[in-house]
Amino acid sequence: MLWRWEGANALQLNVGRGRHGADFRDEALSDLAWFPIHVDAQAELEAWLGALHLAERYGLTVYDAAYLEIACRRQLPLATLDRTLRAAAESEGAELLGM
Repeated sequence: MLWRWEGANALQLNVGRGRHGADFRDEALSDLAWFPIHVDAQAELEAWLGALHLAERYGLTVYDAAYLEIACRRQLPLATLDRTLRAAAESEGAELLGM
């Protein structure tokens, strides 16, 4: 449910770091609006237990652990460049997209 804010935050952080401009950020957010993203209603319930335990086990934020919990439970691929989250996903047997 937080993916829009997380995506916007990551893009904004990179504007601040000079990695890309505000025009790129705005275009990327506009493009993301077209993706058929579905919110997992079960995630809110699972975040309290499953995600919390994953966060503790792998040293993740609860937010990142929630994404991992959803990917594992729904057998969906996880897209992330975060090394810690990727390592946790590999340990949990989750499919990873990209690199």
